Amino acid sequence: VTVGLLDSAQIHPREVFADALVDRAAGVILVHNHPSGNLEPSPEDIAITRRLVQAGEILGIPVLDHIIVGPAGYLSLKERHLL
Repeated sequence: VTVGLLDSAQIHPREVFADALVDRAAGVILVHNHPSGNLEPSPEDIAITRRLVQAGEILGIPVLDHIIVGPAGYLSLKERHLL
């Protein structure tokens, strides 16, 4: 879990996969919110998702999905073929 600013958050693969490694997870699902209500993934969202997918491949813990939630619903990057 990480807390960011109003329009961004710092995230590192080490932090994302730490608990997954300890718990021997078979995969992870990433989730973050867009309080603005705009569910479209930003270029930064797509870039960090790709970075985390690569890290997961190295660790043997696949990223199963990355979901963006907002007041009006959610968006799945997997459903958008952005994983």
